[in-house]
Order: sequence, then C-alpha cells, then structure tokens
Amino acid sequence: MQNLDLQKIKHVHFVGIGGIGISAIARLFLSQGKDVTGQDMQEGLVVEELNKIGAKIMVGQSFENIPSDTELIVYTIAVEAYDPTLFEKIKSQKKISIRSYPQMLGLVTKDKYTIAVSGTHGKTTTTAMIAKVLIDTKKDPSVIVGSLLNPSIGSEQGKTNLIIGKSDLFVVEACEYERSFLNIKPKILVITNIEKDHLDYYKDLNDIESAFSEMAGQTDIFIICNKNESSVKNILKKKYKAKIIDYTDYLEKVPALSVPGVHNRMNAAVALAVADIFKIAEHEAQKSIAQFSGTWRRLEKRGETKEGVIIYDDYAHHPTEIKASIEALRELYPAGEKKITVLFQPHLYSRTKALFNDFAKCFKGADNTYLLPIFFAREAKDESISSEKLAQAICLAGDKAKAFSDFESAESFIKELNLGKNDIFVTMGAGEAYKVADKVFNLEK
Repeated sequence: MQNLDLQKIKHVHFVGIGGIGISAIARLFLSQGKDVTGQDMQEGLVVEELNKIGAKIMVGQSFENIPSDTELIVYTIAVEAYDPTLFEKIKSQKKISIRSYPQMLGLVTKDKYTIAVSGTHGKTTTTAMIAKVLIDTKKDPSVIVGSLLNPSIGSEQGKTNLIIGKSDLFVVEACEYERSFLNIKPKILVITNIEKDHLDYYKDLNDIESAFSEMAGQTDIFIICNKNESSVKNILKKKYKAKIIDYTDYLEKVPALSVPGVHNRMNAAVALAVADIFKIAEHEAQKSIAQFSGTWRRLEKRGETKEGVIIYDDYAHHPTEIKASIEALRELYPAGEKKITVLFQPHLYSRTKALFNDFAKCFKGADNTYLLPIFFAREAKDESISSEKLAQAICLAGDKAKAFSDFESAESFIKELNLGKNDIFVTMGAGEAYKVADKVFNLEK
C-alpha cells in the first residue's frame, strides 16, 4: 500500500459516508479545508448534518458518482459485502489512493496519544464519558465516537461524532468487526467486555478473544479492563508490555448518574480509571461523570406525547445490551407503575441465528415485545431464520411477542394500541425501528 500524505490531498470522496464512524473522518477533512464529496444509500441525520457543514453528498451508490478530480477514496468496510461490483471498481483504481475507514482511523491517530475504547458492549457511552471528563478538565482531546454527542460534551456544531482538540490526546471508539481495530496502535486500550458477536466474521469466541489479545499486544502503556470477566481472563494469560488496570476497582467511586443502569456504572468506572491515569482530581472527574446525559440512540429519551406516552430509542442489538437497557428502564419506571412496550428490529440473520436462544430470553421486564423484519444489511437472505420464529421463541420463554411482516403493519398496529400516560414505548435495534415512532407519534427528527 502506497504512503499517503494527507496534507497534499485536496479532494476526498467517501463511499458510505452516512456511516456513523466514517462520517467523522469526513468531518475532520472538512475542518481542514478539503473538498469532501460522498455517496450513501439513503439520507438520514448523519448525512443531513454533513451537508450543513459543506459536504456534497449524493443519495444512491455507483462508481459514476465519484468525481473525476478525486484524489482519495475512503470506503466503509460494509461495501465489499453489499455492493461487491462497486468495491471491485474502487479497488482497481491505479491513480486514486484508496483506504478503508479503519485504515483512515489508524492514519489520523498514528502520531497521537490514542485512547482506544473497545469491547462488545458499551463502547460508545464509555468513549463519550471519557471524552467529557477530559474536556471538562481542560485536557482538550480530539474524539471520534460511534454516535452523535450532545452539545454539552463539547461540540459547538450541534450533534456531532467528532471533536477536534488542540492536545495530542485522541479518544476513539475501536470496533472489533473484521479485526478493524487492529489498525490503531493505542497508548491506552479500554476493553469494556468480550462476548460472542459478529459471528458472520468470527468463527467463535476463541477467535474473538484472539483479536482482542492481538490488540492488547500492540498497546503501549495501559490496558483498562475487568480482570474477572472470563474472556478477559483468557486473554490476560498472555503477558503484555502495557500495565493492566481493573476498572471494577473504581466502581465504589462512581457518583449518582443521570443515565440509568448497572452497565452505565461500569462505563463510568472506566472513565474514572482513565481520569486517574491523567492525575485528574477525583472530585472533578466525579462531577463531570454525574452530569453526563447520554448520546444519540443510546437509551435516548426522544419525547413525550400529549397523551403522556414516553418514547425512547435505543441502539441495543445484542441480547446482553437489550437486557441491560430494559433493566435500566425498570430502574426509572418500576413494574406496576408503567408498561414497557418494545419494538425491536433484529440486526443480521447471522447474529439472530447464532444468539437465538439468548434473544428469546432477553426481553424479560418488557410487557410487550413487537418485532420488525430482520435488518440484514451486509448479508444474503437466510430463510431458516425470521422475526416470526423469534417471536414464537419469546412466547415459549413466557413473554408476549408478535412479529410484523413490514413497517406499515407495525405502524398500523401500534396506532391502534392507543398508548397513554402509563406507557413507555421503546424502539430498539441498530436498524431503523425508530422510523415507526416517527410515523406513529409524529416525532420530529
């Protein structure tokens, strides 16, 4: 792969620019005065926000959308699966530099003091909490996060997934899918937890552990993790040059939080561990964390209707995350006081199939669970698995569930429920379940 001097490049084109990670690199280049163009399969909040700050984005994807004066193409790694023809055309270019989003993330953090936040669950919230502590205590970091940060965390451009700081600190969310996080060489590695996921790529849990072990091996100074978690124990059987810090040692110091759930207390403990590394006064870190109000699509309270229905949206798409989110809601709204209705869109046939038994049992605490068709993104259709089969399994596990064949059916059904002041309605999943709430409750974007 040829060397890349980003200072000399004036025009960058992004394929899949609406992705929550890759769009942060687009924002970074816009801030540097580069011409940024892009294409994505659909419009959405991320695309809208990029257009506002000067990107020129086409909806619909084809090689012909790439301007002739493009010097660098940055692509989402998903394009290889969902549009192999386009991917092959991109990769065949000789006169244009080509990089994937993970490669670009490695490049822009290369000479920085990088804090990489990895793990199966909790990456986004933990990254945002760490960012808030460092920003509030004048450490002036740069940040890339897999969500949109609230303005209170340091953005002056509305909701954004990028903050550009003046110090050499760089906090990044580091995803393990396709071992993409191995492009980053961090000074500090956070491992929130390790579980089975992305089994369309990884063979099994051992394979996942091997990726995290490799990541730990290329970390310079500190590894922050829960030493008592079984998979973390497995990777810690190896010796690494980085010092191991157990974030559970900080749990007792976590203040009362504005965001509910045991999982958020664990995320906050990580942020306190990072604060300790940087010699930030404990009371200052605690004050910052106590004021943390969450991020976009992470158990985000979207509003309340005139009838009194409280509406949430949550990105949870793994059984452990779903269970944690429902438990967090029950902290706020105990059983008997409010009814919780969940509208969930399973994400990927492979994940739904591999974790089927866990999905069947993870909706305990919800009064009613409704399922949209599986969001299959980068995969071919798999007739052996469906939302209807999952709904049957949820019912067999003792809970109420119903599947819909399309979004329109779900919208009509939920309108007829006539939800009111005793109801919490939650759209859940990494896909587009939130669009049903938009339609049914006339929510603004």
